[in-house]
Amino acid sequence: MPRGGPDASWLDRRLQTDRLEYLDRDGADDLKRRVVRSLERIEKFSGTQKKFARIALDEVADVRDPNILELGAGHGGLSRALLAMHPTAQVTVTDIDPTFVASIVAGDLGTHPRAVVRAMDATAVDAPDGCYDLAIFALSLHHLPPPLAARVFAEGTRVAHKLLVIDLSRPPSMVHILRLSLTLPLAPILPLHHDGFISGLRAYSPSALRALAQYADPAIKVEMRGGKTFKPQIVVATRLPNHQASFSYLMQKEFRGVPKKHRPKLRQT
Repeated sequence: MPRGGPDASWLDRRLQTDRLEYLDRDGADDLKRRVVRSLERIEKFSGTQKKFARIALDEVADVRDPNILELGAGHGGLSRALLAMHPTAQVTVTDIDPTFVASIVAGDLGTHPRAVVRAMDATAVDAPDGCYDLAIFALSLHHLPPPLAARVFAEGTRVAHKLLVIDLSRPPSMVHILRLSLTLPLAPILPLHHDGFISGLRAYSPSALRALAQYADPAIKVEMRGGKTFKPQIVVATRLPNHQASFSYLMQKEFRGVPKKHRPKLRQT
């Protein structure tokens, strides 16, 4: 499936790449460290992690002592913000990269009384069904090809009542070209701009995100927010109860091609 979704235009299909960022490459440790340091400085200056933490905590505002799982935590900035902003939240901090995990363990999160640090693959989460109130995958989904991205939706909604995905937005093609042009001149020189340019090409559109969730499991319902040109795309994914999911899937199949206003409504119980 194209990054622009199953209905992507010819031009949109050209604005993607399979090229890896430095963060995803083996044997590029120095460049990877430079990118991570640059990202940390930018996120600290812009307050990105606090903004993301507020979004996450809004999703569990009705839970007194939320149990939160962060997948793909990187340097752990978001988990650190969650713990600082909620006095009773329990956070499991995970990443697939052992270097990142070792760095987190060696820092303040490694000894935090409400944090657990683990090595974990976001596409194969080692946890029982429904054991978390919220799973978070921030600024990471675009690193994965479609089959693995779909696994994140499947696993995140399996182990948590809600999955919150925050990632780069993918604007319409002409706006996308303009946005990419801002990072292209410095991409051959600066590692951060190199990864930023590739990230833009690998970002998923709203229709692609819906298709990934549907492919993962027809029982997954997604709510989209944000996604403006320079604003992150926010996705909240949950699983419908089995009987609702079955009816919803059959209704989509039965009434394919029929305008939504003429379809019967799925009553929530």
